[in-house]
Amino acid sequence: MDGLVDRAVRAAKLDATLYEEVEADEAALGQAMAVVVVSSVCAGIGSAGEGGILGLVLGAVGALIAWYIWAYLTYFIGTKLLPEPQTRANVGELLRTTGFSSSPGVLLLLGIIPGLMVVVFTVASIWMLVAMVVAVRQALDYTSTGRAVGVCLIGWLVRIAIFSIFAFLAGPDLIVHP
Repeated sequence: MDGLVDRAVRAAKLDATLYEEVEADEAALGQAMAVVVVSSVCAGIGSAGEGGILGLVLGAVGALIAWYIWAYLTYFIGTKLLPEPQTRANVGELLRTTGFSSSPGVLLLLGIIPGLMVVVFTVASIWMLVAMVVAVRQALDYTSTGRAVGVCLIGWLVRIAIFSIFAFLAGPDLIVHP
């Protein structure tokens, strides 16, 4: 457990060596998935303040689904549409690195504090986006941070669209933020 917590903290600190480490460590997939699940549960709890039990469930499930879609979009965009000549990656490498980039998502738990949900979700989402850029740059062996930013932004915008559709389908009384 200490290894997981240490790795999650290093990921949240944007430690590029951590992302290289988990990219190479095939056994880290379980840890990466644990980070995603914890972050998703925190999103659900943070959503419960405004959405009640439905907010908790939809927030957690929505965050998990959105991350999964974002990770696969990132893999596709980064390896098929915008690769650099040296880009060599498989889905497992992207799942491990992007899983750890969800580490700042534990802050979403603070969204349950009345009046703070929008601020907390905005800050945590931006932090996770920045962590995702570091993860993608390392996993795809990019020399250009700009390319990693582009790949992540495209996926992030799709993620926001998914959350918006999810919130719309859930109804006007429930707002689930990315």
